[in-house]
Amino acid sequence: MIASLSGTVREIDTDAVVIENQGVGFFVYVPKPLCDRLTVGEQIFLYSQLLVREDALTLVGFETSEARRLFNLLVSVGGVGYRLALAILSNLSGELIRSAIIQDQSEILARVPGVGKKTAQKIILTLQDKIRGETDWEQLASFSDVDGDVLSALTALGYSIVEAQAAIQSIPKDTAQDLETRLRIALSYFSKSGS
Repeated sequence: MIASLSGTVREIDTDAVVIENQGVGFFVYVPKPLCDRLTVGEQIFLYSQLLVREDALTLVGFETSEARRLFNLLVSVGGVGYRLALAILSNLSGELIRSAIIQDQSEILARVPGVGKKTAQKIILTLQDKIRGETDWEQLASFSDVDGDVLSALTALGYSIVEAQAAIQSIPKDTAQDLETRLRIALSYFSKSGS
């Protein structure tokens, strides 16, 4: 297995990059936010996963070993291929994915393009015990049902899931757990950041 890859970024596609290492170019699928940040000529190190199928060898890369681990958990769910797993990792933070799985919030996963309600429920059913066994529950308790409602409100207003997550994470930990207050603070995040 190719566990990691380093080299020079030679090409950037919408969801993949070509990394040259000692004269060999590796075509690597990566989460979209990473693709958007890279520049041609940049040196990069990725944790990678080689997927072997009957008709293809697919190399997928990640910035952290934790992202690779979460990807492997997602593709272990029947019906979730590497493209859908990458879409989930491109739209939701690892913390939010774990929180949604543990707290049985299929509506959060279902917001990712390509993930329907049934697939979201299947991901939760398959991974809940695995995620719960490896995650500190207290760490995830910060993403509450109210924050799920704030996420829904922000995405309904046209913000992306990634933008909404950033706004929710900016809410101070000691803020009251009512929707109006938390939504107001989340919206102020966008005025401060100039979005």
